[in-house]
Amino acid sequence: MLTIKSSIYLSIKKVLNNLSFPVKDFSIIPPKIPEFGDLSSNIALLLAKDLNKSPMDIGQIIIKELNNYPNDYIVDISLTKPGFINFKIDNQFFQNQLLEILEKNDNYGKGIIGEGKKANVEFVSANPTGPLTVGHGRNAIIGDTISNILEWQGFDVVREYYFNDAGRQMRILAKSVEARYFELLGQNLQLPEDGYQGDYIIDIAQSLLNEKGSELKPGSKWFQSKSEEIIFHDIKESLLKLGINFDEFVNEKTFYDNGDIDQLISDLKEKDLIYEKENAVWFKTSSFGDAKDRVYIKSSGEPTYRVPDTAYHRYKIKRGYDLIIDVFGADHADAYPDVINALNALGHKTNHIKVLIYQFVTLLRSGKKIKMSTRKGDFVTLDKLVSEVGVDIVRYFFIMRSVNSHLDFDLDLATEYSDKNPVYYLQYAHARLCNILARGNNLEYDITTGFNLKLLKHENEILLLKYMSIFPEYAENAYLNLEPQIITNFLQEFSARFHKFYNNCRVITDDVELTKARIALVRASKIVLKNGFRILGISAPERM
Repeated sequence: MLTIKSSIYLSIKKVLNNLSFPVKDFSIIPPKIPEFGDLSSNIALLLAKDLNKSPMDIGQIIIKELNNYPNDYIVDISLTKPGFINFKIDNQFFQNQLLEILEKNDNYGKGIIGEGKKANVEFVSANPTGPLTVGHGRNAIIGDTISNILEWQGFDVVREYYFNDAGRQMRILAKSVEARYFELLGQNLQLPEDGYQGDYIIDIAQSLLNEKGSELKPGSKWFQSKSEEIIFHDIKESLLKLGINFDEFVNEKTFYDNGDIDQLISDLKEKDLIYEKENAVWFKTSSFGDAKDRVYIKSSGEPTYRVPDTAYHRYKIKRGYDLIIDVFGADHADAYPDVINALNALGHKTNHIKVLIYQFVTLLRSGKKIKMSTRKGDFVTLDKLVSEVGVDIVRYFFIMRSVNSHLDFDLDLATEYSDKNPVYYLQYAHARLCNILARGNNLEYDITTGFNLKLLKHENEILLLKYMSIFPEYAENAYLNLEPQIITNFLQEFSARFHKFYNNCRVITDDVELTKARIALVRASKIVLKNGFRILGISAPERM
């Protein structure tokens, strides 16, 4: 439908010019009531104030002018209150779209927005202090799916993981492992205040004991280095189980070692954006409209995370990406503007940096919230969640709600093997499509050529054809909004339309020509569904 939509858009702009009407940023979308038409524009509503006329009067004027520019596929243009201009499209257009789907196959729905462009997507970025949790899981799936969406539009995408293996949290981790190590040796070494208490700490201590015996002394570097090695290995393995493989790992320590942090502080001082007070170094965020300035370097001499984060983003900008995306949890919402402000103040382009703030996850079982505390070791690991419900469920559930909406992950629904489970519902549709095609392949005649698409005129056939034709638009909107939920919504509606078609239109019939046409529709449906699955990173089973 992109071609017909673009044609309508250009025709309206031409009409506005001919009528000397102001050009507005109008929309062309499907109307809420399908009976009104296939596409609808709000242009008349937007012009009411400028022209001092009612939207209905303006709509009539525009429609009269539009009739001077006939389109082979538009069979009717109507006006509905309070002033929407509706376009009814000939079914032949949608029938012809089926040929394009069959021809493009795996490439159907792909865009060219990102061709020749590079994108960097930073996500997960959990420090190696423990296993990935459910919260990290949503970050991981959002980031990986956004990367898929960009690749679908032609971008060359670098998936990047940024981490810090120094600082207070890593020192607490080392002390926690050290305490458990000596505990295993029968010695009583007190766990540090706010120490990590999960079973994985004992496992790391046991690994050190197996490797080093009793030779380690308090304060040994091995407590931190071995902890980091084991935890990072486990993090990477957890991500690989979900089909996530990073291209780059960037260590915060790099920016201290190469002088980037010192250079950043020096450059900000030159801009008079840094000052000292109360033995600390402050960043003048008040210069950018904040109510108060932010501490940049604590009185202890330890920089706050805004400092290395700014140096890191400066590094990303210098690498020449056309698009930079950060996936952050809601706890970062008040920090990233300081990074952007500092970069702007230093003269760097930042309008290509997009920050996605996702809300957190609540696990539910039997309708009750599962309480979690990472520090106390009372949490559900991502590995445990995957082992209980499977990769496809985890990937889909984490993105079936808007990124900026809180997510209730219902474990009972996730493990239900019925149409109530949205993943089962989608994958069952794909398996049903495969079953129909397998039966078609056993027919005595060739089902792949010579089909008459004009025979596809049943209401449920047309509804399915119409929806599959706008898959490219949904894929593009998912990119424009950086919102995976747009794809999940499309797939749910598409599957619903397919099931209605299946229940009302027998595919393999005594009518050879009708059978061939409907099998062509089934083939196209399978392509659309599978391509949507590819974007989401979930499997397309042929049997269930």
